[in-house]
Amino acid sequence: MQRPAGMKSSDSRRTAIQTLFEFHFESCCRIGNVIVSLLDMGRRDSNSAPKPKAHPRVPVPQRCLWHQLVEQWMMASLLQDRLTTDQDLLMMQEGVLMRKVRSRSWKKLRYFRLQNDGMTVWHARQSGGREKPSFSISDVETVRKGHDSELLRGLAEEFPLEQGFTVVFHGRRSNLDLVANSVEEAQTWTQGLQLLVDLVTSMDQQERLDQYQQVGARRGDKNQDGRMSFEEIQRLLHLMNVEMDQEYAFSLFQTADISQSGTLEGEEFVQFYKALTKRNEVQELFENFSADGQKLTLLEFVDFLQEEQKEKDYAPDLALELINRYEPSDSGKLRHVLSMDGFLSYLCSKDGDIFNPACLPIYQDMTQPLSHYFINSSHNTYLVGDQLCGQSSVEGYIRALKRGCRCVEVDVWDGPSGEPVVYHGHTLTSRILFKDVVATVAQYAFQTSDYPLVLSLENHCSWEQQQTVAQHLTEILGEQLLSEPLDGLLPTQLPSPEQLRRKILVKGKKLETLELDVEDEDEEEQECDLEQQQESELEPEPEPQEPFLQSKDKKKKLKPILCPALSALVVYLKSVPFHSFSHSKENYHFYEISSFSESKARNLIKEAGNEFVQHNTWQLSRVYPSGLRTDSSNYNPQELWNVGCQMVAMNMQTAGLEMDICDGLFHQNGVCGYVLKPDFLRDVQSSFHPERPISPYKAQILLVQVISGQQLPKVNTKEKSIVDPLVKVEIFGIHADTARQETNYVENNGFNPYWGQTLSFRVLVPELTMLRFVVKDYDWKSRNEFIGQFTLPWTCMQQGYRHIHLLSKDGISLHPASIFVYISIQEELETES
Repeated sequence: MQRPAGMKSSDSRRTAIQTLFEFHFESCCRIGNVIVSLLDMGRRDSNSAPKPKAHPRVPVPQRCLWHQLVEQWMMASLLQDRLTTDQDLLMMQEGVLMRKVRSRSWKKLRYFRLQNDGMTVWHARQSGGREKPSFSISDVETVRKGHDSELLRGLAEEFPLEQGFTVVFHGRRSNLDLVANSVEEAQTWTQGLQLLVDLVTSMDQQERLDQYQQVGARRGDKNQDGRMSFEEIQRLLHLMNVEMDQEYAFSLFQTADISQSGTLEGEEFVQFYKALTKRNEVQELFENFSADGQKLTLLEFVDFLQEEQKEKDYAPDLALELINRYEPSDSGKLRHVLSMDGFLSYLCSKDGDIFNPACLPIYQDMTQPLSHYFINSSHNTYLVGDQLCGQSSVEGYIRALKRGCRCVEVDVWDGPSGEPVVYHGHTLTSRILFKDVVATVAQYAFQTSDYPLVLSLENHCSWEQQQTVAQHLTEILGEQLLSEPLDGLLPTQLPSPEQLRRKILVKGKKLETLELDVEDEDEEEQECDLEQQQESELEPEPEPQEPFLQSKDKKKKLKPILCPALSALVVYLKSVPFHSFSHSKENYHFYEISSFSESKARNLIKEAGNEFVQHNTWQLSRVYPSGLRTDSSNYNPQELWNVGCQMVAMNMQTAGLEMDICDGLFHQNGVCGYVLKPDFLRDVQSSFHPERPISPYKAQILLVQVISGQQLPKVNTKEKSIVDPLVKVEIFGIHADTARQETNYVENNGFNPYWGQTLSFRVLVPELTMLRFVVKDYDWKSRNEFIGQFTLPWTCMQQGYRHIHLLSKDGISLHPASIFVYISIQEELETES
């Protein structure tokens, strides 16, 4: 593309980006990086392309969120400037040969290079070889140095740790461990990648520079000349999931081609994109409340908030707040009016989201006993694969703790050289050192949540190694470890999450009761030690330090001795076997906890659902997946929550519907890992039974009008493949409330599909209800393919016109993919007898 004399390439890019100021905010957010990419694609000599025809400037209409556009331009310019000035990024764009490490035996040389867009890293088997995409910067969570890599530490004798680093991705994608040829090269890539991650994170926080469109535009511009012909536009539409009538597409193309050059470039492409993304359904909604069709007055906006968004009495104050937040023009703010652009910005914002923003921070009472909360819990946390041959890794703990998990499991066994190890016993799963697990827990325990973390300790160790376990817990965790009752006093109920902030609690077996721990037992302990010594002298076998006691009946199995040092670290969470609810009530204390297999818990729900509810008001219960789930699959946690089970342990390494429900519940309350149970699950006299609910309130009727979708991702990588999307709405709660319905599918349109269908549900116990919105690609030949989903509690759902921003299977944002819905909740009308 020819530039005026004296204009540098970076100046040309910056001037092109400045044209974005003249266009709608939504279009600019999505297309800003596209234009940078289009203008920067070849970085060719300016004389190699023909000079385009001159064309008049497009008229400047009222624009949306001007200051954010300025910030966006500055951010895009900063990225481009860094790519041409930062020494680390320049070196990364040249490429380097590094060793990719997957295991102790798999270590292969690969050539890695940062692409010129600054957003993707490609790799090849050798320099000059055929390159393939390796990862996108937007997929990277952080970059760790070699010393922090579990895998690289195990290869420290082979590779200096200073030359290694780890790329950590969002979600469940495996880490990428790399070893550079020198410390300097490792520092270049570590610093450069982290710089780009920080820039992209900053962009994402303000919904900028959407990569969805950038990648499409780069692939659409087939000859990479920075301009797009109609043929290339058609190709781009397919890549963007749009099947459009050719005549209509050509009319949009001609309207945008102001220069009449037969191609689109710069602001022309933005104009085309703006016409493509016009939201007719939002325009119609806006005009329904606007007297002149140009703006919403304060009173008109208040009417909208009250009638449609159900904001009720505080709507006038909220209307002013939203106008000040989303109206782009200063004059509009002064006159207290909202333009169409401001209205759309509101609907697409967190205030227009289906998830109530008031539920995002910690908003619940955190001073009630632990038994009154659902607690985000993990099963076999150390596993990142299956239950038979999967890899054990501290990464499992890091991922669980970062997503707000507050109960992690540690299966500890005797290891070599006196060091206990963690793995799934009697299987082929790999082993990791217990002390490494504890060190990881100490580092990450409170990065996401300040509320207490439970270590569910499954102890299979000998006496000696139990002492080592206790020593590691005490020395590594230090003051984080709760080793005695709060204030040294015997409580009458479990302490609250607030009282236990930033404390780690050990759940496990205990020799004595908490009451005896609190008392001064010095003399009794001395007598006990003397008696043990005398018994040992009389009967030398076994010795006191032996791991097992020999029963007189040799047919009986050997039983391990519990080490007092380890026993003493169990305070409020003493593991006890479950016999019956009446037995627990008569013999157990509030600080004791029983574990149930999923099948045992299900049977108890059917046999004694109300007793289970009452049991869980004063004592903690932990439920774990069946041993038959060797593939690390999950059960639905909802049916266990229905009776108030607090710790429903999940295989967090496995994505799917069950983890969507779990993540959906714990997304609220600051992602702190604790959610207050409904009041009828906290009342020790509760009469609630999930199989036979008797609600004092009328049933609720939920109406979900599925209106439209926006920029749904492709599920098939083939260029001409376009999704046929449908929306399924699923309700999970008590058995009587569980239901699912779906819309028809829209053929060949993943870009802006329109459904306009209403689904209806009847719900008896909304306090226990979860809603899951799933978008799928219809396929008449086989099973419909997953596109995206979003799951949330009924209690966090906002009524009215709302956007639902979709997540991937791993719970990662698919921005800008969303669906637009209308939510209405009504009381069921009484039927005539």
